[in-house]
Amino acid sequence: MTGEGAGGTRGALAGQTVVVVGGSGGIGLETARQVRAAGGELVLVARDAERLRRAADELGPRHTAAFDAQDTARLEGFLGELPGQVDHVMVTAGSPSYTPLDDLDLTDAGRAFGGRIAMLLAVARASREKVTAGGTLLFIGGTGGRRPAPGMAVTGALTAALPALTANLALEVAPVRVNLIAAGFVDTPLSASLLGDRLEARREELRRTLPIRRVVGPADVAALALHIMTNGALTGATYDIDGGQQLVTH
Repeated sequence: MTGEGAGGTRGALAGQTVVVVGGSGGIGLETARQVRAAGGELVLVARDAERLRRAADELGPRHTAAFDAQDTARLEGFLGELPGQVDHVMVTAGSPSYTPLDDLDLTDAGRAFGGRIAMLLAVARASREKVTAGGTLLFIGGTGGRRPAPGMAVTGALTAALPALTANLALEVAPVRVNLIAAGFVDTPLSASLLGDRLEARREELRRTLPIRRVVGPADVAALALHIMTNGALTGATYDIDGGQQLVTH
């Protein structure tokens, strides 16, 4: 059985607009699909123009824009210039860094950490006037960096920082809600690109060891995202979704 969480939310987003930053693939694209299934309208932002075009052909969003979301001036400007208000903004853009200290380029490390934080701050600042009261900013982070290991310095720092950022922003941009999804391994094209020929072995390991006895997929995360969007009592919190990965030893 796979994650099929959209059925219970059919119609729940009717009349609402969801901006998905990083909406051309993986978790972002699957969330966009479930938003449409729930009756919502879409605004899609992604770096890769061709992938964005394919997503737009499938989903028919109100607006699209192709640019790097870590260009904070452009991101903030784009959100601020959207016509009318929107109801939810989800940010999936960014990828983890697994570089050992001796191989670390400090400029790249600064961009990976500082750029990610700045991107989310830009979204929050633009959203104060753009997102409806009770709507949500939804960030995607991870759980892997909670266990120290060589090569995890930047990712571990971000893993620790994002819940604190989320909680503080929930106070500062209220009544807009701010929440964080912390995902474990999710079977996405990004995971495939990071693991290469080790992907199937990792899948098999997770099927064998996770309490849920299957691999978490984008549909699982998207279903959680829609629940957070539609449950108006949720703000300032971090929601783990990893199939119990943190409960088992590596």
